Amino acid sequence: MRNLLPLISSHPGGRSALTCRYRCGDACFHETPNTSDNAYVGDVIAAAASRRSLLRAGAVMTVAAATGAVAIERAPQASAASADAAATAGSAAAAKDKAARGLRFSPVAPNTEDTVVVAEGHDQNVVLRWGDPILRGAPAFDPAKQSAKAQAGQFGYNNDYMAVLDVPGERDHQLLVVNHEYTDEVLMFAGYDPENPTREQAEIGWAAHGLSVVVTAEERRLGRLTAVSRHHLNRRITATTPFEVTGPAAGSELLRTSADRSGKRILGTLNNCGGGITPWGTVLSGEENFNQYFANPDKVTDPTVKAGLKRYGFEDGASERKWERFDDRFDLAKEPNEAHRFGWVIEVDPFDPDSTPRKLTALGRFKHEAAEPRLTTDGRPVLYMGDDEKFDYFYKFVSAKRMMKGNSRTAREHNRTLLDEGTLYVAKFTGDSPSAEIDGTGKLPKDGEFDGAGEWIPLACGDRSFVEGMTAEEVYVFTRLAADKAGATKMDRPEDVEPSPRTGRVYIALTNNTDRGKEGKAAVDEANPRNANKHGQILELTERWNNPGSTRFNWRLFLVCGDPEDPSTYFGGFPKDQVSPISCPDNITFDAHGNLWISTDGNALGNHDGLFGVATAGSRRGQVRQFLTVPNGAETCGPIVQERRVLVAVQHPGELDGASVEKPASTWPDGPGKLTRPSVVSVWRRDGGDIGA
Repeated sequence: MRNLLPLISSHPGGRSALTCRYRCGDACFHETPNTSDNAYVGDVIAAAASRRSLLRAGAVMTVAAATGAVAIERAPQASAASADAAATAGSAAAAKDKAARGLRFSPVAPNTEDTVVVAEGHDQNVVLRWGDPILRGAPAFDPAKQSAKAQAGQFGYNNDYMAVLDVPGERDHQLLVVNHEYTDEVLMFAGYDPENPTREQAEIGWAAHGLSVVVTAEERRLGRLTAVSRHHLNRRITATTPFEVTGPAAGSELLRTSADRSGKRILGTLNNCGGGITPWGTVLSGEENFNQYFANPDKVTDPTVKAGLKRYGFEDGASERKWERFDDRFDLAKEPNEAHRFGWVIEVDPFDPDSTPRKLTALGRFKHEAAEPRLTTDGRPVLYMGDDEKFDYFYKFVSAKRMMKGNSRTAREHNRTLLDEGTLYVAKFTGDSPSAEIDGTGKLPKDGEFDGAGEWIPLACGDRSFVEGMTAEEVYVFTRLAADKAGATKMDRPEDVEPSPRTGRVYIALTNNTDRGKEGKAAVDEANPRNANKHGQILELTERWNNPGSTRFNWRLFLVCGDPEDPSTYFGGFPKDQVSPISCPDNITFDAHGNLWISTDGNALGNHDGLFGVATAGSRRGQVRQFLTVPNGAETCGPIVQERRVLVAVQHPGELDGASVEKPASTWPDGPGKLTRPSVVSVWRRDGGDIGA
């Protein structure tokens, strides 16, 4: 019995066509760019669900790896009587008592409410909305009088990844760094004509991209945050901000254009999605679906460049936003190398608003979803990175140099070079069962386990390429092609990645892949058992000796998402009648208790997207509990879970098919008659206590 957690099937669910159009250029409706024969990693894991759901919870699962044996505690399987009692006993206190520390809240039921619905006993406020002024001289938001100059001083559009840092010497102030992934002009401009955008609309779009750096003030007694407009640390980075290019591909002929013959200075950043905070206090941001902003790849003649454009999903003809009409750099017929200047991880010093942000070529060029760091046992930074496209890959970078502690000038200058020298790797996953036992139906192999080992395949280090037939510069600029040649494993849209600060295990959000198993697509293997995977999964990876500098790892399933009543789902071994349904994991983070928090994008169960917490250890491992949901058409992004506060970025609210400024599909956050605006929301306990205590 699961009366407390109903599914809602009347809503169509999943991403709207409008989201697909403006966010990623309808990537899912075009031919998959990866046409290599490499093995694929996705749904195989779903079959693990049907096997593991039969295991009795008292069992201890041992992962035999090159690292040794890792024992994972299982929860006792609930009897039918105890399950019924849990479903009907019914008080909030009882629900809290049966959750791991940090997750002791009454779960929010799946719903389709046009608002942010939070767990019982919590309050919320909107911290920042699109258009809120954050720089000195910026005007208040007025959609009827919006200009590019105004937008350049205001909070950008479609907030995504967020980072929070303390402000030295300013008690009760925190510095919030927010990505702005993309613009949806249909929801921004009244009377917008997609075939005939104006120059002003294009320039507003450029200014609405990028990042915002904003100081916020907190009420210590509660969790409310408010933006401190016009603080001296506040900053906007946009599609026209100058960037320095660093690392081994800086100055490459492949990065040179008529406007930048050095190949070392790029204007702007686009489609910033996931990111990370470095141990030395800078913020990283990944450029994701950059291909959609450029026109006329079919007119490029250079065969090397043309092959690269195809592998990165560039579509022929005009771009969606028609920016090429107002700036030649978006017309590949005129500037073919401009495409190579996006798709990088950028680094920003949030405490120096006059500093020049950097594009880090040593980390490779692809559709970066995340850049999450760890330190090796000898103190060298490692970054884990996903390439968010169907059948693409999972990467890591291992620095050649150790981090220097402290905030001296010497330490800052040294640490500034750490992501420019090192080795770029791509992951290859292997199973431990005979291929004949993997038939694509989800039937378990004879050993009763979908798991295995893996290796990190080196692609390049400095000016040395490990990929036959490619120079090091080509590896960095055409990283997807290099990974194809290296034999990397195809995965189901690897999005965010997060190493556990407690255990070091690395968790990878694989959002979905409905093309899995289709004719002409990759065949099944032990790492991929679920055809037409529309709900996604979370992979758990353990480096050999728990050292992120290792070249070997073990992997296993943690969650296979979907309706708990679906036999293909799996929740870490936890009884499935005691979990919240979850679909399409996207951004992930950890709280202080070691719980993994998951925000979703494109819920395929017919409900609104939301934020979920799940224990990763102990008797409650795998118990998923929904903390909040977001409004019509919105996606939950960039979660931050602090001791007394949860922050989420509510992205693209009202982005449903047929919606426009004149016909809004959502009235959030300001009510009827007001423009729907992407916003950052803070949530806290009404009694002032710790979240989930």
